[in-house]
Amino acid sequence: MTKNTLFSNFDPVSSKAFKQKIQFDLKGASYNDTLISHTNEGIDIKPFYHRDEAQEFLEVPGTPSHWSIAEDIFITNANKAARIANDCIASGTEALYFIADAPFDISQLFKSLTQKASPLYFTLHFLDEAFYTQLIQEAGDREIYLNIDPIHHLAEEGNWYHNLKEDHRILDSILKHQKNTLSVDIDLYQNAGANMVQQLAYGLAHVNEYLMHAETLSVAVPSITFQVAVGSHYFFEIAKLRALRQLIAVLVHEYAFAKSLPAGETAITTHIIARPTRRNKTIYDYNTNMLRTTTEAMSAILGGADTIVNMPYDEIYHKRNDFGQRISRNQLIILKEESYFDAVSNPSDGTYYIEAITKQLAEKALALFKDIEKQGGFLKQLKEGTIQRKIKESAQKEQAQFDSQEKILLGTNKHPNPNDRMKDSLERYPFVKTKPRKTLIAPIIKRRLSEAMEQERLKTEV
Repeated sequence: MTKNTLFSNFDPVSSKAFKQKIQFDLKGASYNDTLISHTNEGIDIKPFYHRDEAQEFLEVPGTPSHWSIAEDIFITNANKAARIANDCIASGTEALYFIADAPFDISQLFKSLTQKASPLYFTLHFLDEAFYTQLIQEAGDREIYLNIDPIHHLAEEGNWYHNLKEDHRILDSILKHQKNTLSVDIDLYQNAGANMVQQLAYGLAHVNEYLMHAETLSVAVPSITFQVAVGSHYFFEIAKLRALRQLIAVLVHEYAFAKSLPAGETAITTHIIARPTRRNKTIYDYNTNMLRTTTEAMSAILGGADTIVNMPYDEIYHKRNDFGQRISRNQLIILKEESYFDAVSNPSDGTYYIEAITKQLAEKALALFKDIEKQGGFLKQLKEGTIQRKIKESAQKEQAQFDSQEKILLGTNKHPNPNDRMKDSLERYPFVKTKPRKTLIAPIIKRRLSEAMEQERLKTEV
């Protein structure tokens, strides 16, 4: 075998030498002002990253060696949902994500699921102990995740399902029978406009409320599922998912039940479901949504998500349709089967840039988390409106960047097609819906960046 002498033919170049050469080529222009960019998270992006400046790389615990292609299926009729699910699996879907607003025929659903998929996720917009008990029994030996998250329901809807005490009692009861019960939805914070540091810190404070409650009552929490929305800042989104796993490991280690474990054992399994954000999706020039969701899925994969649920390019304004679902499914199949995104575990390890961003995101999020805890914790700050206010401030900053074209969505605020017509194509209402109701707290509202601009365009369509 011939020895590779490529690297021995070149002398190593230090980071100092790189910077001196760059400074010379700038011909007097400021290095910092010209080449260093700044993010909404307060992180400076340098023009290059070098091993001279690289610190010790931190392990990312729990990163999966395999990721699953999943698909959303809304249940109104159990038979119809099962038929759709069987078709999805036959077409390449590996896991199913069921959503329901009301109870359905559980027996019929499982009886009609002739194709095998694993795992099965359930997000139910109601909290009924008897229904969940039956669901666990009917599932048998299937791998299921129940995704119960009362705090998310409070944050998004402004109210508990029942009340704080009853919601936690039901959660505790179900946890005794099903390990994959608890979920923490960080998707809400991203889609409402929180920056990445806030998403991580709020997710950490969110799960800490559950862990404190569980420790007080000696309730076991063997597994936590995190639902995460992934945006278009490619490398930062990779780093965000890596930082999330690191932060959760640090938090869990502070609890007594984790400290008593032998070295190398994990107290709680962290499972991440990632999906593209809705925040940057548009109804005009909608085909660009395919490009956005592709890079966002790539970030989720490289960041170490367990399951990816893609978003059809026309989901904002179209009802479910075979073509949109097929395209979104095939995007993930191509990434897995043709681009070999499933061939390497931890592909981001040792990347100076991503490692540096991961470290900074984790440090800033941990500092914000500690501040939240000093101020009384996540639930207290939700009740006071502090979390809502901070997210709103971040969203307004990002909205101003979009309005001024500092943040660009092609086809919408940059290079729009004046001949594009959408008024007659809207099968769904694509904007924020208001639901007047009495709430305990101000709900956190998801909002797309392009909504106001699209509403104005719709008014002027001929």
